[in-house]
Amino acid sequence: MDGEIPMQTESAAGDAAIDVDGQNFAAEVVEASHGRLVLLDLWAPWCEPCKELTPRLEALAAASGGAVRLARMNIDLHPEVAQQLRVQSIPAVFAFKDGQIVDGFAGALPDSELNAFVAKHIKGGAPEVDLHAAATTALAAEDWAGAAALFAELLARAPDDAAAMAGLAGCYMKMGETEKAAEIVVAAPPDHPAFAGVRAALELAETSTGKDADALAAAVAADPADHQARFDLALAHHAAGRKTEAIDQMLEIVARARDWNDDLARRRLLDFFEAYGATDEATQDGRRKLSSLLFN
Repeated sequence: MDGEIPMQTESAAGDAAIDVDGQNFAAEVVEASHGRLVLLDLWAPWCEPCKELTPRLEALAAASGGAVRLARMNIDLHPEVAQQLRVQSIPAVFAFKDGQIVDGFAGALPDSELNAFVAKHIKGGAPEVDLHAAATTALAAEDWAGAAALFAELLARAPDDAAAMAGLAGCYMKMGETEKAAEIVVAAPPDHPAFAGVRAALELAETSTGKDADALAAAVAADPADHQARFDLALAHHAAGRKTEAIDQMLEIVARARDWNDDLARRRLLDFFEAYGATDEATQDGRRKLSSLLFN
């Protein structure tokens, strides 16, 4: 369903987190709570605080060693449960133990309160939430706001955490808040490798021409040797998030005129690769193609 929070599947998260509905609610929430604490997470695709809270609940459950299970329910699909529980706002979380609701809260609690909430109901206290892992989960789900909140909390605890600084700056770039990203980069440790991708993304944002991609594509079709139009088209594709198209247009310039504009196309390709990240499929494919052009 469009707009839903991409959740971990049971196969990915083990038995720590599961999606529930009216059919499996009794077994997976009520009955399961006889063996451990079950947290029922009521959320909806349009709820921004839900997108921030759910990855942290998943991380907590995964770190609990089986003491906690997270049961996620989309109330847009299953409104009857929210009605029965008289839910007034979401996110809403209910703690089930021994087949009964024993506690609950509404809103996205900070980690300290979240740990305290769980610690009341399990032996040995609540596991500490791995904020880096939770932020990584949010990034994988392209939940930039949720990941930004987690990185901000990491920085509140450890202001010199370079990985969290780079992560927060990257989230700002994804959300189009380049000025905030630039402020973080200015304050970052000089030449720290964690900031290479953000610095490249900022440089690319500064070189964006704002020209219409369709008009540029027409110019390239009319004159394939118009390298400036092709270069601008690559930048337009990048600005629109079309990574493969951006890389392919720059590669075409390298193939046709390697030394054009002081090797600018190849240098911008390297910026693309830094901005997209080494593990991105578009980066990996682009690097292979570039190597083939340069060394074959």
